[in-house]
Amino acid sequence: MQDPNADTEWNDILRKKGILPPKEQGKDAEENDEQILPQQSIVKTYEDMTLEELEENEDNFNEEDERAIEMYRQQRLAQWQATQLKNKFGEVLEISGQDYVQEVTKAGKDLWVVLHLYKQGIPLCALINQHFTGLARKFQDVKFVKAISTTCIPNYPDRNLPSVFVYFDGDIRAQFIGPLVFGGMNLTKDELEWKLSESGAIKTELEENPRKQIEDQLMSKVRCSALGKEDSDSEDD
Repeated sequence: MQDPNADTEWNDILRKKGILPPKEQGKDAEENDEQILPQQSIVKTYEDMTLEELEENEDNFNEEDERAIEMYRQQRLAQWQATQLKNKFGEVLEISGQDYVQEVTKAGKDLWVVLHLYKQGIPLCALINQHFTGLARKFQDVKFVKAISTTCIPNYPDRNLPSVFVYFDGDIRAQFIGPLVFGGMNLTKDELEWKLSESGAIKTELEENPRKQIEDQLMSKVRCSALGKEDSDSEDD
């Protein structure tokens, strides 16, 4: 009896007529398919490639691919540049009066600069410098700068400290001068963040002024205390 799996001309005729089933794939063929599949799975499309990989593989693309890839390359480049700009700073820069023009008023186009004039030995100045460190890390697209007051402005009065100035494109957009503006040593980082957001320098995720929440709580306590006193007076009468 003839082997139906044998590779003969007669069996090929019978397979074409449907009398014999199709020839089973041999083990070698299956192994070849298994080797091909992993190779196909590691092939990258240009959307998955980095800018460097696009450069390396540009000879393998046709003309239509190249047009699409060039548009994609420009998009990736713009995203990269935006990321670099956003993460440009992240620390508070200490400057002197000689650096003021270069680092503040000529710092760059479309750039927010927040300057703190301070003096050693003033507790509120030290607190704001501490808050500046946290805000600089959080808003890395904003340039946070600090300087000892008299190095930038000779004879700048201590009663005006701390002083915070907000600049955009070299022009002053807001100023906060003196301890009363900041609410004294109770100033929190969130309150300072809110103040700077009102000037436009930063885009805060805070939903409302933290100072207002504190004031509302204080007023609530005052009202409760007043009501309690009125009730006590009524009982005495």
